[in-house]
Amino acid sequence: MDDAILTWPEEGFRRAPYRVLHDPAIYAREQERIFRGPCWHFLALEAELPGPGDFKTTFIGDTPVVVTRDRDGKLAGFVNRCAHRGNLLCLEESGKGRDGFTCVYHAWSYDLAGNLKSAAFRKGIRGEGGLPADFRLAEHGLEKLRVDSYAGIVFGTLSASSEPLADYVGDTVGFAFRRIMHKKIRILGYDSQIIQANWKTYCENGRDTYHANILHAFFATFGVSRQSQESGVRVDPRGLHYFTYTKRGTEVESADYSETTAGLRSVVSDFSLADPSLLAWQDEFGDGSSTHLTTLFPLFMIQQVSHSLAVRQLIPKSPERFELIFTYFGYEDDPPALAEQRLKHVNLTGSAGLVSMEDGSVCEFVGKGTTGSPDASSFIEMGGKGLEDGGASKLSERPIRNFWNCYRGFMGL
Repeated sequence: MDDAILTWPEEGFRRAPYRVLHDPAIYAREQERIFRGPCWHFLALEAELPGPGDFKTTFIGDTPVVVTRDRDGKLAGFVNRCAHRGNLLCLEESGKGRDGFTCVYHAWSYDLAGNLKSAAFRKGIRGEGGLPADFRLAEHGLEKLRVDSYAGIVFGTLSASSEPLADYVGDTVGFAFRRIMHKKIRILGYDSQIIQANWKTYCENGRDTYHANILHAFFATFGVSRQSQESGVRVDPRGLHYFTYTKRGTEVESADYSETTAGLRSVVSDFSLADPSLLAWQDEFGDGSSTHLTTLFPLFMIQQVSHSLAVRQLIPKSPERFELIFTYFGYEDDPPALAEQRLKHVNLTGSAGLVSMEDGSVCEFVGKGTTGSPDASSFIEMGGKGLEDGGASKLSERPIRNFWNCYRGFMGL
């Protein structure tokens, strides 16, 4: 894409032009600069690949990939594309105990690390056909990823220039990852949905630290997350990643808060729950945080919403369509009562969650509202105009400003 196709508003990261939500040329450049560029992307949880020969298929951007654990227990990954004629190699979503992968088209076979081990009829039949005499198996393996894990979370990159994963994560969100992934986990299940919007609308939503009290009636009405509660925001020094938290039950009432919430549709005083146990919560991490959301640029998230623990993976499908996958988990040593509560709190998030379904809806509303307005742009000045403005306050769009600043850097815009 020619840089001249998009002229970013002169206000810089305080604006985001709506063209970036709809333009196919920009989407193609994202695949090149971000998804095949020097970023790390979520592939799996190590708990999904517990033993040798276990595998999972997923995507980095629109590139299909496979992540495996080889016979020595080492993680590996490769593009899910046969080196012969480009056929999709692995057709299953996941599996266990494999020795390798064989293409259904022409039976080229690979080991768990993506090395070519054999090719059907390589030597021909009765002296005819076959591959050239100078054909070497070692020269025709699959396109490999760099794969690494952090706190039991597996990431991959298609770029040789990506910095080491630990450096990419950094200390700020590294703490947040380790906080949740501090002991062995157990996968509880999955939930996915297709959202008819650009993937970056959800990235903005996940970094929007003050909409919870405004958009989500469940949060505001039942006190799960309110602006009147103790909360905070931490953005890593480069602005790539961030986390936010709220401490339930720490309300400090004030006139300006009451004045604002009196006019919000999300605060409904006469609502009640038929099953109040949905609100039951105890401080299992010992820091008072009842809601804790961490994001890693460009589009990975890990959550604690009451007792619901999950990772969120975004998979772009087109400029105006993406898939959102929730992987829910608990800990292997969860007592029965806590395990049951985790399952109950799954109802808060996911595609039909009492909270998260509204996030998917507003992403689609933004997509519809910005269609046909490529030269207009959003206004991102809540909490100030700079990358540092807003500090630790949740009443700030500081994480969003930092997202767009980093996005522009990777995209060269």
